[in-house]
Amino acid sequence: MRKLTPIRSSGNAAAPAAAGRRPAPELTAAPRDYTYDGTFEGLLTVLFTIYDWRAAPSSIQPEATAQTGLFAQPAHRETDEALATRVWDGLLKTMDHEARARLYHVFLSEDPERELLIFRYIDLALRTDRDISENYANADVRRIQRLAQQMFREKHRMEAFVRFEKSTDELFHATIDPDFDVLPLIAAHFTKRYADQRWLIYDRRRYYGLYYDLTHTDVVKFENSSAQTSTSVSATVLDEREPLFKLLWQSYFDHVNIPERKNLKLHRRHIPLRYWKYLSEKQPREMRFEPIRNKRPPRDPNLRLE
Repeated sequence: MRKLTPIRSSGNAAAPAAAGRRPAPELTAAPRDYTYDGTFEGLLTVLFTIYDWRAAPSSIQPEATAQTGLFAQPAHRETDEALATRVWDGLLKTMDHEARARLYHVFLSEDPERELLIFRYIDLALRTDRDISENYANADVRRIQRLAQQMFREKHRMEAFVRFEKSTDELFHATIDPDFDVLPLIAAHFTKRYADQRWLIYDRRRYYGLYYDLTHTDVVKFENSSAQTSTSVSATVLDEREPLFKLLWQSYFDHVNIPERKNLKLHRRHIPLRYWKYLSEKQPREMRFEPIRNKRPPRDPNLRLE
C-alpha cells in the first residue's frame, strides 16, 4: 500500500516565452522500440531517454503487454523518479499547467496509442515557437483534446454516481467499473467530501482501489483480484441498516419524481445506462412507495389549520 500522489494541474499559469528555450535535439539515431513499467513516471523516463539517445520511438509499450518483432529487442527503461520529475517540470517551458495536466489525463485514458500520442504532442510543442494547445488543425492536438474531454466527463460522472454501502466495521465501500482509469482524478474529491468517515472505492476492472483511513488516501491492491467481481459488498458484511437506507432512498426518489414530466431520452443523456448499476434508485424495488395516509390534511374544514 502506497500513498496516492497523483500528478495533476496546480494552476493555469501561462508557459514562459519560447524564445528563452533551447531547441529540442534532433532525433538522428535509428528509431528504437521502448518498454517501461506501465507507470506515468516510467513513461516520462522513456521520454527523457528518447532525447538523450537522439532515437525516435518506433513504439512505446508497457513491458507486461509489449508485442515485439522476431528480431527486434526493445530497450527497457527502469523508472527514474528524478528524471521523471525533471521532464514533468520541464514541460512547463513549452506549455501551461492545464495543457500539461491534459497529458496525464490522456495517459489515464488507456488509449492503445497513448504513449506515442503523448510523445508526438510533446515533440511538436518542443519544436514550435508558440502555444500548440489550440492548434486543432493538427490531428494529435485534436486527439489529445478529445481524450481529455472524455476523461473529464468520466471523472465528473464517477464523482456524481458513486454510491457507498456501509459494512459492519464502519467502512463505506463502493465498487466501480469505469471506462477509464479515473481513480487518481477522483481521489481529492472524495477525500475532501467524506473526510469524516473511512471509505474504500475499488475499481474491479483494474484490480486496485482508493482507501481513506481518516488521515490520508492510499492506493491499495488485493492479492486475490479474481474474486473481486461483484458490484456490491456481500450481504454478510453489510451493516444491518443498509437495506433500510436503500429502501428509504428509493422511497424518497419515487416521492419527488413527477411522472408527467418524464423525459427518458433526456434522462439517459445525463445518466447513461452504464451508470445505472451504481444507483440505488435504479435497482428493482423490493417494496413500492406508498404515502403515509394518516398524514393527509383532514377533510373536515373545522379541523384544518389556517
